[in-house]
Amino acid sequence: MIECEDLTKHFDSFKAVEGVSFEIKPGEVLALLGQNGAGKTTTVRMLTSVLTPTRGWARIAGYDTVKNPAEVRAATGVLTEMHGLYGRMTGYEYLDFFGQIYSLDKERRDRRAKELLEYFGLALAGYRRSGEYSKGMRQKLALARALIHEPPVLLLDEPTSAMDPESAQLVRHEIARLRSSQRSIIICTHNLVEAEMLADKIAIIYHGRILLSGTLEDMRQRLLGPAEYDIKLAEKYAPHNLQLPDGVSLLDVWDDGFRLRVKNPTLANPLILQQLFQANIPVVAVQEVPRTLEMLYLKAMVQAAEGVL
Repeated sequence: MIECEDLTKHFDSFKAVEGVSFEIKPGEVLALLGQNGAGKTTTVRMLTSVLTPTRGWARIAGYDTVKNPAEVRAATGVLTEMHGLYGRMTGYEYLDFFGQIYSLDKERRDRRAKELLEYFGLALAGYRRSGEYSKGMRQKLALARALIHEPPVLLLDEPTSAMDPESAQLVRHEIARLRSSQRSIIICTHNLVEAEMLADKIAIIYHGRILLSGTLEDMRQRLLGPAEYDIKLAEKYAPHNLQLPDGVSLLDVWDDGFRLRVKNPTLANPLILQQLFQANIPVVAVQEVPRTLEMLYLKAMVQAAEGVL
């Protein structure tokens, strides 16, 4: 649904994006992460036919972004960082206006505008000028605009920015629902918890190039190594008596438990627990040590600055 190969954009001598490649299948969400100025917005602008690549190519829903810009825009819903709302229009007029741009007939425009205003809690505000809306309300109206023509591809820049927790949760649920309807979605965000919740794939961009990409688990294995587990016991025990399977190492010991690094948890953890049960050592809990996307991202930034990645 979304694919690009060696996507590159230079502004004179400045290399904004350099050699970006990825693909997103129907029903997948890609979180594009990076510092301000890393190249996220430039990448999105090339994907939406706003900018022409210096090198490389991209296709949206099978359409080439350079050769078929009209078809690309018709297949894409975009939420930009700067909403571009028309403050003198009411919410309903604004959605109706963009429905006309996307060539929707009046019946469909009316239906979609009412559905979206109701869904985002803007039904009562729909006949007020959008210039009177709060920042969170403007964000929801901009997201409704991106969805007005029911596009198969969504490119969302900070979709829950400035929203209260309840509204942000609603938008996250909507993104998950849209994914299940076989839409492909790119989210550019600084909210790493949100990216971890929603994304099937992660891509970290740094100074215009992709540092790491793949599933979160793949990236954890590459950057943080094998998983670690805390085993909490009901009594004191010396884990040095355990015969650790291949790929397992003892990292730390405390009075009521210990920590292991485990290369293959599916095979190794049952063998370790079996030894504890046979020794009549009550196991209170086995818990994987959290390895969040934030930890992974920060380590990637450090390694990139050091030239390791």
